[in-house]
Amino acid sequence: MAHDAELADRVRTALSDRAVREVRMFGGLAFMVDEKMVACVSGGGGALLVRVSRSRDAEYLAVRGARRAEMGKGRSMGEGWIAVDEDALMEDEDLQFWVDAVLDHHAGAAGR
Repeated sequence: MAHDAELADRVRTALSDRAVREVRMFGGLAFMVDEKMVACVSGGGGALLVRVSRSRDAEYLAVRGARRAEMGKGRSMGEGWIAVDEDALMEDEDLQFWVDAVLDHHAGAAGR
């Protein structure tokens, strides 16, 4: 299944101030910053896959449209991996919330 090209363009724009490499991964288009995946526009199973801080996982899961990401039916990807539904990304502010979340995690993970 192909990724959502419009959402990919929006993510690309939201990350335009970063050096980003795009890679086909997880059945979609992943956005890599410093060779670490920060988000992936999916072809299914959630419009956007994001990698967030495990310490804030429960907080992020409480956001509308967010759920635990799965790698196949019933196979949780674990804490810090969240799938965000398309209808929860309609507004630019909603997408920016998730971009900020992944970059916050990335900044913290870069020091490790």
